[in-house]
Parts: sequence; structure tokens; C-alpha cells
Amino acid sequence: MRHLITFVKKSLRFAGKVLLLITGFLLIYFLSAFCLSRLAVPKENDKSEITIYIKTNGVHTDIVVPAINGQMDWTREIKFSETKKADSQYQYLAMGWGDKGFYLETPDWADLKASVAFKAAFALSTSAIHATYYKELLEDAACKKIHISKRQYGRLVKYISKSFKKDADGHFMPIKTNANYGDTDAFYEANGSYSLFRTCNTWANSGLKSCGQTCCYWTIFDKGIFLKYP
Repeated sequence: MRHLITFVKKSLRFAGKVLLLITGFLLIYFLSAFCLSRLAVPKENDKSEITIYIKTNGVHTDIVVPAINGQMDWTREIKFSETKKADSQYQYLAMGWGDKGFYLETPDWADLKASVAFKAAFALSTSAIHATYYKELLEDAACKKIHISKRQYGRLVKYISKSFKKDADGHFMPIKTNANYGDTDAFYEANGSYSLFRTCNTWANSGLKSCGQTCCYWTIFDKGIFLKYP
């Protein structure tokens, strides 16, 4: 009996230390996320030649670019035929990077599985890019217009293109799925792994940084990005 009591006491002390470590980690994690997302990387001054957008659904940030312009024709790789209804009337393409399991297995937060969340948090799964065509965009609190130069857009194109996984011929790799969010979107295999430290918003923020636009020093949430674009 005495050995049992001793074992229980030791187990409780160990559990308490683990709980304390987890609590401390979460406090540092969220405090760092809050503080670093408020630190702004300043805009790189250049010409205003191309219009892009950033768009959020309240959780996830997309970068929106012209579907076709003189520098890049995204429709060659993200084909209209890979969506249900998009066609040449759709002038804008929104792209967001994230965990493949979240994208394909979690249509709603109520459907989130513990296994999917665990794998995503600790970079144990693969990633995907969600691409959506739009005919037009209206600027509001959740959709912000940004003017950049051709030179800056070239850097953004390079950043986004590198995020796509490519086949042996160098083409983007569409994911065959029925988990589409609408009639004008499609999913593609992507490079990198989602984690507690690299989220969909971290990817979008790094995209803005790649083309010299105002962004966060580091962020895991969309709010830090959109605070820079009141």
C-alpha cells in the first residue's frame, strides 16, 4: 500500500511538472506571436504598376494576383478545367498554403480530428495550396488592395511558384478530390510542412515580405497582417 501511495505521489508530481511546462510553453508561444505580429517590416518603396490583394476568411490569409498578365500566366498551371466552373472571365487568382489534412478533411471546425490537428501542429503531414478564381474583388475589411512594381511582382511569383510541388516535367500537381469549397477552386500538392511555427498566415506574410510589402516580423494569425492595412 505504501509503495502504491508513493507511486501515486510521484506520478502526480510528474504530471504537475508536465502541465506546468505545457502551460509555460503556450504562454511564451502566444505572447511571442502577439508581440512579433505587431512589429512591422516596413514597405520597400517602388513603382505602383500591378495590383494584388490579401484576403482573409477570418482565419486564413490568401494572396490574390492577376490570373494573367505580361509577367505570369497562372492559368497555364492552374487550369480552369481543374475547377468546376471557372473560365477566362475570372480575372483574379487567390492562393493560400496550408496543411493538406486541414484542407481536405476539415470542411468545418466541427469536423476537425485530433489526429489531423496533432500532425499539423508538429509538422508530421504534407501541405497543399488552395487556389480560387474570382471574377472581381471588392475591397473591404477582409480584402485589401496593394500596389506593387513589376520587379516586386516577379519576386512574388517566384516565391509562390516555389511553394508548389512539381512533377518530373516541372508542372504543378493537382490533387484529385471532392473536398472543393466551391465551383472555382482546386487543390495542389505543395512543398513544406505546416506547424505551430509556420502556418497558412506565416506563408502569406512571408509572401508579402518577399515582394517588399508591409508585413509582420512573424505571425501565425491573419490579424497581425491586416492590422498593417487599416
